[in-house]
Amino acid sequence: MSPPPPPLGRARKRAALALDTALDDAELIAARAALAQGRWQVARSLLVHTGDDWDRRGHRAVVLARERHSAAWARDWLVAEPDSGDASLLLALALVERALQGKEKPDRAREACRDAAALRPDDPTPWLGLLLLERAWGETERLFGEIRVRYADHHHAHHLMVARLAEQHPGAGPDPLHEVYDFANWAAEQAPADSPLAVLPVIAHAERYRVLATAGHEPADPAASGHWTGRRARQVMKAAFDWWLEWEHEGHPRRLVDLNYLAHAKVCEGRGAEAAALFHRIGEHPTAAPWSYPDRDPYPAFRVARAAALGTA
Repeated sequence: MSPPPPPLGRARKRAALALDTALDDAELIAARAALAQGRWQVARSLLVHTGDDWDRRGHRAVVLARERHSAAWARDWLVAEPDSGDASLLLALALVERALQGKEKPDRAREACRDAAALRPDDPTPWLGLLLLERAWGETERLFGEIRVRYADHHHAHHLMVARLAEQHPGAGPDPLHEVYDFANWAAEQAPADSPLAVLPVIAHAERYRVLATAGHEPADPAASGHWTGRRARQVMKAAFDWWLEWEHEGHPRRLVDLNYLAHAKVCEGRGAEAAALFHRIGEHPTAAPWSYPDRDPYPAFRVARAAALGTA
């Protein structure tokens, strides 16, 4: 049974804060707060200092773009610096976010992403914006290729592709040979030994569960699903957990995304001690996915799972 939703009022506000997509990036949180007040100079400084750390640049730019008035402030920034690739990127991603919310024409967002890409041809982030857009509406393989040409191990792009591929053939039922598993295994094998893409097979497993459960092929309670207890699933979970023990990247900007998927998998697998170790690392930084799968309220689901694993229920 899914846990009840949080009560109204302050508890609900705390839950929203706990699911902050900025994760534990204090500089990003400060820049976003300044941007909300129209002080785009702080966001400018943040992106300049992020440089060509592409995973971090993508993470920060996407989160900044989700701020409610980021498109307006990005336009002000462009008035001051018409040739700024960072301002153009922020505007493009803000328009992508608005298009996904039905508040902007997708073609306008596509054009803005192409403009940003032209200003900085080596940057995969405008292509990430296009992939976010087409993840919902169109073709993704070519865009993913454009990102990989610029940065082969792009974390967010691989997650988007896994989610998209998992949605192929939703009515076919459980299939251990589904193409999403092949893609995730291929990407993990292609990446360097210390790459967090080693966790991608776990992401694929969770995303496929989301699709199967939504279609009625798996129970709505992931912990009650056999999806997590088969031989292949256990091998995937063990390999990812062993990788984490050896190679944990405390500085990766999206590591908490992987840790939440891995903790969720260990909970569903019934490996409480391993889940507890992961929950200690996650701290107060849950992510909506996969705790929301298939249709759960993610923050209560996370807290119940964490309390059970840590013995504080």
